[in-house]
Amino acid sequence: MQAKQIRVLSKRKPGRPATGKDPIIALRVPTETIRAIDKWGGEGVSRSEAIRTLIEIGLASKRKR
Repeated sequence: MQAKQIRVLSKRKPGRPATGKDPIIALRVPTETIRAIDKWGGEGVSRSEAIRTLIEIGLASKRKR
């Protein structure tokens, strides 16, 4: 008689699975700034993409503080 095979399943972590590999940064932004970001991005550009682009533009500028 053969021994029964027992399959061990790994336990899943609770919560939503990761959707990306980049770290998440959360910040509070005043309503007026959010409106300006949305206006800058226009139609078809997500708020997240507009914020990423504005940060890249700011970091690439030659003006240093």
